Amino acid sequence: MLTHKDHFHGSDLEKIEKVYGIKKEELVSYSANVNPLGLSDNLKEHLARHLDVITGYPDREYTQLRREIAAYTGAQSEYVLVGNGSTELISHFIQTLHPQKALILGPTYSEYERDISLGGGISLYYPLKEEQNFILDVEGLCAQLHEGLDLLVLCNPNNPTSTAVTNKNMRRILDVCLQYGIFVMVDETYVEFAPEPRDISSVSLTNYYTNLIILRGTSKFFACPGLRLGYAITGNLDLLQEINQKKDPWSVNSLAELAGQFMFRDESYIQKTKELIHSERERIYQELSSWNSVKVYPGCANFLLVRILKKGIDAQQLFDHCIRQKMMIRNCSTFPFLDETYFRFCLMLPGQNDHLTEAFLQLLK
Repeated sequence: MLTHKDHFHGSDLEKIEKVYGIKKEELVSYSANVNPLGLSDNLKEHLARHLDVITGYPDREYTQLRREIAAYTGAQSEYVLVGNGSTELISHFIQTLHPQKALILGPTYSEYERDISLGGGISLYYPLKEEQNFILDVEGLCAQLHEGLDLLVLCNPNNPTSTAVTNKNMRRILDVCLQYGIFVMVDETYVEFAPEPRDISSVSLTNYYTNLIILRGTSKFFACPGLRLGYAITGNLDLLQEINQKKDPWSVNSLAELAGQFMFRDESYIQKTKELIHSERERIYQELSSWNSVKVYPGCANFLLVRILKKGIDAQQLFDHCIRQKMMIRNCSTFPFLDETYFRFCLMLPGQNDHLTEAFLQLLK
């Protein structure tokens, strides 16, 4: 089992400020994977007009919020569970399922392994291979599934590779997992950034598979990590009820409930975000693909994984080079199966992306 020692996370701005002597307000984080448009102006106005909502308790059942999420995702509202960010829901799910042995697609987010370990379980990794551009070998994975596993964990699109598993391939995986009694947890934090989310999302599959739970949040796409609003979708109503019983009441506060009832209908913001990310992802991918000093991998999320090919330069050197220009990227050497040549950055506004690639060129040309 692999262990993790994370480098600076996108939220570690105070640590950066202390180590590098750069004020956090001056840093542009290409590491946090948050929508560069920031909080929607429409949402700001809506919250400002209804700020007195915090004088009362939220609906204990979050009925209207769950309806809005259901309408946004295409799920049934009774399949929706809300929580204080998707991180809380992932923890509650793992505590409820209590897996003894899990298989995680890697390289990926370290918190899955941490939660499984805290529950006394062990985690194994199925590697996404560099020679396949980190695209999942579905049949290869299915051949590794067996009755000794309790849980399969996928991030889709995956962080940090930005690759995705199609809805069709997920059906194949779920069928095999059902045969062996394996539950499947899919983290869809970044699915809304994908070119065709419906081709990737497993939400529709919750109508057919009871061994499936999907986790999503609002931190990245809607640029509100401080709001702490996440949700889970599962057709396993017994599981949903058990998780709900473990949760603290009112874990989603009144302001987050109000925001959630509005943001999923904010069509202009949603469309503007998709157009920006789709355009910049293609533009920056094509730009980096023309360089001999790096290899950039095709992505579906709002970030790209890159491998440094130039001898004598590693991801930590590039991180230091960029941070001194007040730009923060992610050194990916602590992810399983990745080494010191890999880094990740998220897509920002066009001018910011140009500024970052110019900084890359200074070291990598």
